[in-house]
Amino acid sequence: MRLKKNQLRATEGTVEEEREERVERDGSEGEEEEGEGFERERSEVYVRVEEYNKFMNKKHNMDTDYREYFRDRPRGEFLTRGAAMSSQSSGRGSQEYNRFPGPQARIGRNLSSDKLVQERRTPTILRKKLDVCVYLMSNVGVQMEIEEGANSTVTDIINSLHGEEELGLPRAGGVQDILALWMVSPLLEVQLKPHHKPFFIRREWNHFLQRFSSATQDKKACDEPVLSLQRNVFTTRRDEIQVKDQKILELLFEEAKYNILTGRYPCEVSDYIMLGGIQARLELGPYDISTHTPSFIRQNLERFLPEHAVRSSGGIFSWFPWSPSSKTSPEARLIEQFKAIPSNASPKRLVKKYLEFCWTLPYYGSAFFRGQIETPAKSLGSLIINEDTEVLVAINSTGLYVLDPVGVVVLLGLKFEELSWDYAKPSQENNEDCLPCLFIQFCVIENGRRVSKILQVFSRQAVQMDALISGFVEDIKQKAALYSEDSDGNVFTDNTAAETDDCLVPLTTVSRRGVPESCLSNKLNRLTLATFDDEGHCIGHMGSWSFSS
Repeated sequence: MRLKKNQLRATEGTVEEEREERVERDGSEGEEEEGEGFERERSEVYVRVEEYNKFMNKKHNMDTDYREYFRDRPRGEFLTRGAAMSSQSSGRGSQEYNRFPGPQARIGRNLSSDKLVQERRTPTILRKKLDVCVYLMSNVGVQMEIEEGANSTVTDIINSLHGEEELGLPRAGGVQDILALWMVSPLLEVQLKPHHKPFFIRREWNHFLQRFSSATQDKKACDEPVLSLQRNVFTTRRDEIQVKDQKILELLFEEAKYNILTGRYPCEVSDYIMLGGIQARLELGPYDISTHTPSFIRQNLERFLPEHAVRSSGGIFSWFPWSPSSKTSPEARLIEQFKAIPSNASPKRLVKKYLEFCWTLPYYGSAFFRGQIETPAKSLGSLIINEDTEVLVAINSTGLYVLDPVGVVVLLGLKFEELSWDYAKPSQENNEDCLPCLFIQFCVIENGRRVSKILQVFSRQAVQMDALISGFVEDIKQKAALYSEDSDGNVFTDNTAAETDDCLVPLTTVSRRGVPESCLSNKLNRLTLATFDDEGHCIGHMGSWSFSS
């Protein structure tokens, strides 16, 4: 099965340097007319530039600014030999996935939060310096004053983060290989490149939403992105396992904890209990029988366990102390795990233990995209009234995973060596309800013979998924060419899996990948698929495939 060859591209939308220079010129012209400026209040989350367009005298063609994403491709460019398929897609809707779980704190040495709220300033574009707040996954904000102002790049901001003593990042190089700046909101998440200028990305955020989000216009108008320091999606697990700096490990732990608690990393309930026990030990200290009572833990369950794990464990009667199942209630199981951790266990070791488990998850370190798939029709009438199933598509350096964010299970998980893919523009590009599509093709053994299956994922972010997959696959092909054979003639193999197998934590989730009811097993019965034989003939179809020629 052959993989597509594409130029390496990242997940984010690109603002071309030529446009940046043009905008900078416009800003300098506005500086001469400073008296005609407007007053602006600084947001606690990030710099607001809601009225900046008053200073813009030209209207630019945005399509040329994002041509890194929007390239022409021949329709029907197929994945593997003989599999002729339609690249047309039908109308799809979308719902949002909430990115921010709670209130946020702030650290920094330049300006107080009260001053930010109350002080009125001249427009940011007219000032030489720029106030920036970068949020950590622990909901702490680091506020800084950047000398380069609106022209500051991602590299400039990360370098400034090194100077924040409260943050404690190592001054030595390598941080940008592990961590990256993201611009994230409840509707869209974008990893920025080192040369990107976040100010201008923020100014064009609404345009990104029009391109990559299916949310309503009201939600797009209220969407407020923030700068977030997160794991670099291009960091390999092998490189992350080698990290020794405790501060970086703590930041990676906070991000992994966020993805566990929000259901982005599906696990078995027993694994959630194990991770929740480690988290409780880190946040509450050693177990105290007088303080950490079942009532206390019950009131704080959603702090340590994802919501779906609380619902699925124990049952409704397990909450009562006289119930036979009270010992299997989520709080009782969490307390048992909490108590089992030695009182002399160091936080450093517990953080590493938490990460060691997460490293074994196949979708660890993924970038997440929103999409939807057709729900298999159970009757003739449901072909017409069936609603699509909302999904998250997780993509990392090793593979692609289609996740159910409600049931928090893996619907389909494939390594890049096991799949082929294609991106298709909407068949009606002027119809907002007609979405782009990502085709995913993979082989299975069915009724004793080898067949290929094709899944359609409808999403405005399909072009971003295509770009990220292309970059990872190209990297894999380059490594394969470089290390195809070592000096002894042995085929090069990745030892990352072997390294993570040494973890001393119960790997229930990983060991159950082959069990049909496991949350990590593929669930093809929940997918609307088309089936092709080895010669490319369609021998089975479902849903809208039934109406395709």
